[in-house]
Amino acid sequence: MRTASESGESSPVLILFLCLFLIMGLVQVIRPQLIWRLNSRMQRGWVKNPEGTEPTGKGYAMQRVTGVVFLAVATWMLIQQI
Repeated sequence: MRTASESGESSPVLILFLCLFLIMGLVQVIRPQLIWRLNSRMQRGWVKNPEGTEPTGKGYAMQRVTGVVFLAVATWMLIQQI
């Protein structure tokens, strides 16, 4: 059995997921506060003060660095599929 990469075909579903990952990575680099707001809403049931869990400036900077690495890997994977 041949895989998609061996036959030269790429999966449209995988490409769609990789594009969604790229969007998520861009949000993490450009506005990591949006990700924190979404996460704080999901914590409301078991965290007493979800607003108290907001990262500091250094925390947001680290999230941006992680987002850049994530974007690089997702872009590389997308290029491999196209």
